[in-house]
Amino acid sequence: MLFKKKYALRREYDAALLKLMTETKGKWEYSKRIEHSVIEKDSLLFAQTKLAKAKYFYLFKEAKKRNIKGDTSTLEFFK
Repeated sequence: MLFKKKYALRREYDAALLKLMTETKGKWEYSKRIEHSVIEKDSLLFAQTKLAKAKYFYLFKEAKKRNIKGDTSTLEFFK
């Protein structure tokens, strides 16, 4: 019984991590599009893009460490 609860909790947190990865990837893609479409280069915009990228790759490493497989290519956050 204890293992079933542990497995269910792990699945729940894995799903939450994948959802967070999808949202973070969407924010990163959106930041990249904004950065490429802006004529004047702004250091704050550049920093926000780098931060979004760093967040996504941190979550990616965590998912890899936890051996989570899933699809984060569906961008539901920004379309």
